[in-house]
Amino acid sequence: MDVSRCTTDVFIIGGGPAGLAVSIAARQKGFQVIVADGIAPPIQKPCGEGMLPETLAALRGLGVEIDPADGARLRGICFMQKDARVWSDFPGDLGVGLRRTVLHERLVARAQETGVQLLWRTPISGIDGNSVRLTHGKVHAHWIVGADGQGSRVRHWSGIETKTVKQRHAIRRHYRVKPWSSYVEVHWGTRAQAYVTPVGGEEVCIVTLSATPEDASFDKALCEFPDLRENLSGAQLNSPERGAVTCMRTLCNVQRRNLALVGDASGGVDAITGDGIRLALRQASALVDAMAAGDLEQYEQEHHRLAKGATRMGNLMLWLDRNPRLRRRVIRAWESKPDLLSRMLAMHMGHGTPEDLFSTGARLGWRLLTT
Repeated sequence: MDVSRCTTDVFIIGGGPAGLAVSIAARQKGFQVIVADGIAPPIQKPCGEGMLPETLAALRGLGVEIDPADGARLRGICFMQKDARVWSDFPGDLGVGLRRTVLHERLVARAQETGVQLLWRTPISGIDGNSVRLTHGKVHAHWIVGADGQGSRVRHWSGIETKTVKQRHAIRRHYRVKPWSSYVEVHWGTRAQAYVTPVGGEEVCIVTLSATPEDASFDKALCEFPDLRENLSGAQLNSPERGAVTCMRTLCNVQRRNLALVGDASGGVDAITGDGIRLALRQASALVDAMAAGDLEQYEQEHHRLAKGATRMGNLMLWLDRNPRLRRRVIRAWESKPDLLSRMLAMHMGHGTPEDLFSTGARLGWRLLTT
């Protein structure tokens, strides 16, 4: 097929998980879809690789089944620092830790199965109204979707402005070692954080986070976590080290006329929330519903609603990172009342009401005053 002269219902720029999720959901609604990306799969991205139960449910809705045997089962999350630790199980089902490349391969296979036209190694040079410019020629599309990550060129071309950006520096490594826990571990130090995700029977993913480039050293960060360093003693490095900037980004808009942004291109939450994939999948569903209704304003409203909870959790995690004394008191409050952490985790995953949030926040505040 000569794509340089064709017309499609939906043209998606970016073939990562967010773009592929939109493509699959759009095909489920009967749209003709083209996805283009400048590189070839599997697309790699430095991330924590843990998927919440709700993320797995959203994938199933797209027809993508993740077998826990492909990775590692995750029971919940554990917060740790030098003098305290507290943990909570996920409400309902288990999560899964899974290499990002495996997830991407499953999404690509499902997109092909549904009839999405995939254009790999196909750079996009610009957009013009209802047209997407390729190296040779144009493709006309009723809807154009930018799913090209946090440095989105589509966002720049469309003139959508960023309101706020908070960023940190992340470095990821995989180690070949038997996981010592079935929980995602979040370790807090003085100048760095680390989070650990089992991603297989003999492999863990570790991401370190720091506020400044000067502190962005994996080995330097690891020195702050002696227990973690001991667990990794003698473990073999199982992948090249990869670094990235993780952002809390808010946009003025996520759509304009016939164009919409999704995933990291449409804003983002700090990696510590573990919410990036779940958020992108829910955005994809909302965007396709809005395209089917012919109203991208509907998507923008739902996008803002979806972002609120993730942003709230991200701001809490960053606040705890910046305030070690208060963080110690929060963790001790969670230790003394484990149901507080369980309820906060449940609300982060979409279980509960605004009244539940107020009640839990009030109870946590009282515990801080009395701890």
